[in-house]
Amino acid sequence: MTLDRSAGLAETARALADGEVTSGALVEAALARIEATQGTLNAFRIVRAQAALAEAEAADRELAAGVRRPLLGVPVAVKDDMDVAGEPTAFGCAGGFPPVAEDGEAVRRLRAAGAVIVGKTNTCELGQWPFTEGPAFGATRNPWSTDHTPGGSSGGSAAAVAAGLVPAALGSDGAGSVRIPASWTHLIGIKPQRGRISTWPRGESFQGITVNGTLARTVADAALLLDSASGNHEHDPHRPPVLDVSEAVDRDPGRLRIALSLKPPFTALPARLHPEIRARVVELAEQLAALGHTVEEADPPYGQIGLTFVPRATVGVAERVRETPDPALLDPRTREAARLGRLLGGAPLRAARRAEAALHRRIGGFFSSYDVVLAPTTAAPPPRIGAMLKLGGLATDRAMIAACPYAWPWNVLGWPGVNVPAGFVTGGLPVGAQLLGPAHSEPLLVSLAAQLEADLRWHELRPPEQVASESPAAQGFSPPANVTP
Repeated sequence: MTLDRSAGLAETARALADGEVTSGALVEAALARIEATQGTLNAFRIVRAQAALAEAEAADRELAAGVRRPLLGVPVAVKDDMDVAGEPTAFGCAGGFPPVAEDGEAVRRLRAAGAVIVGKTNTCELGQWPFTEGPAFGATRNPWSTDHTPGGSSGGSAAAVAAGLVPAALGSDGAGSVRIPASWTHLIGIKPQRGRISTWPRGESFQGITVNGTLARTVADAALLLDSASGNHEHDPHRPPVLDVSEAVDRDPGRLRIALSLKPPFTALPARLHPEIRARVVELAEQLAALGHTVEEADPPYGQIGLTFVPRATVGVAERVRETPDPALLDPRTREAARLGRLLGGAPLRAARRAEAALHRRIGGFFSSYDVVLAPTTAAPPPRIGAMLKLGGLATDRAMIAACPYAWPWNVLGWPGVNVPAGFVTGGLPVGAQLLGPAHSEPLLVSLAAQLEADLRWHELRPPEQVASESPAAQGFSPPANVTP
């Protein structure tokens, strides 16, 4: 038996455990798909072909001996901001990065669950932007339309999963960097509670705003990868209570009070919700109401939350720039952000960190009236390749905020959020919506997302089998009529 590219994480793990397929065959097929699409999608920065095949052989020996682990022999990918022993961690940057000696904690836990890491996926420079392009590796493209970006900064992971190169992948989310590419590639993207998946060897990433998360085609697969990667290093500063998120997939969420929030949080720059995305998110709200939930328009009391984001983000950039082998090779926008971070690294950073507790109290109070927030994930569909690549710093900020004003507040709060597919807009481009909750609410969000998935069956729609040099959108591709069933 062979599994096609539509096989998910849980299905693949079951087939391996039942002896229906070997890890060696699965990894060979994944590597062949990666090689066949690298010239068009360019999802991977590093492909671990020889090492992955050796690890697959070892997994097959364990399976034959009766060993069972949650992901034993399953090929997965991780974003290139995560340490994989023997490989460099360039995080989208140019330069001669040395191989690292040890796996990061998230990768270590994936290996402990039995996963085979086939490669490291592309990300924009230090994860700063909602596109995955740069001089160090080129442009990563969207499987639904190769003229467009899959988003960023976990764009390589999203492209790899959406195209069926791997059944699931890890990404990271510092201002929506899991949820944004998930929305633009028709995937589930889980940004978990801060600390749920360790960022070690960093106790905090980007002053605590960045967390590791999961991308998959189904809620169950995203939850399974989350559970497999979750857990803490002994020195992690954030150690949330242990959860079994997969258990919530089949749980009825009950009748919930859902706040439909269409207004972007305040920023100093303008942002307007694309009318087709608004329509798709409102349709999801109507579907939730039809499932028995109470849905009404209401916006969390964000206030001036943006003032607390900038110091943490730019100080994080400055910290990472100091570690690069040759900062002169970096994008001028990266160097500008690092300069600002060096200015904000004292009292402004301390004030921004102190403000988090007050934000927790104020926005947490909103959840005495509502259980979940439903919001757009982005304000715009995926931009074309190159649209933001050559912009200056301020122009990039304007374009980024205009396209993606909704996701970042939950990074300041450190709370969970889940992107779910919301459908398609003109040109067959996917868009998404966020389910947002208070601290440690992953099970609630996952159970609600799974309820929607069972009703809407979004995972049955996939990009075209062949990723051609001419984009599907240019060929008149318009889901759902022409999607691969």
